[in-house]
Amino acid sequence: MKKCFFIAGTDTDVGKTLVTAGLLSAANRQGLRTIGLKPVAAGCKQTPDGLRNDDALQLQQAASIKLSYDQVNPIALEPPIAPHIAAEREGRNLSADRLAAYCRGAMMQPADLVLVEGAGGWRVPLSRRESLARLPKLLELDVILVVGMKLGCINHALLTAEAIARDGLRLAGWVANHVDSGMSCPDENLATLEQLFRAPLLGRVPWLEVPEAERVADYLDVSPLLGE
Repeated sequence: MKKCFFIAGTDTDVGKTLVTAGLLSAANRQGLRTIGLKPVAAGCKQTPDGLRNDDALQLQQAASIKLSYDQVNPIALEPPIAPHIAAEREGRNLSADRLAAYCRGAMMQPADLVLVEGAGGWRVPLSRRESLARLPKLLELDVILVVGMKLGCINHALLTAEAIARDGLRLAGWVANHVDSGMSCPDENLATLEQLFRAPLLGRVPWLEVPEAERVADYLDVSPLLGE
């Protein structure tokens, strides 16, 4: 049975893409057919093929099912700012319904695992009326939370988990990603989160000088996502 999840982060720059690509790589090692989607991405670069986003390209490369770029990242915005502001500057309207339609099209592929990566934190706006948090609700996706392990991560993680639950969604698992090499008391912070979270810890990714999906996969366990 196809398993589909939404990847959320406690903030921007917590390594959502790196962890998503790592989870895809870990699943690939088990012979699973995988897809990674980045429905909306800001901070895209002009190329001969059109706008391209580094995060979306990483997911496209990490997945075992090779979709076209437009399927992976249907909404590409050039300014490296919040998506709703970037869209306003380009005279475009973002909506969760539209993003959900794009995702459903890609999710029709015969995959075993589909990961849909969000943008920024849980409440990042799509417009003045809705946030990206509506997308996993429309798609009825359980959530995987990437916790950026740094000072303040406990508060950010617990508030995000509360918001996910308040929106009626299930936290399927979480990943501790060490984004601060000089973090004080990392083990104690992790132990606190393990005690307070009911969802399984899918892995603890250390701070890596050269962060690559295949290396990150060494620290991740996808079996709780697959019901194993």
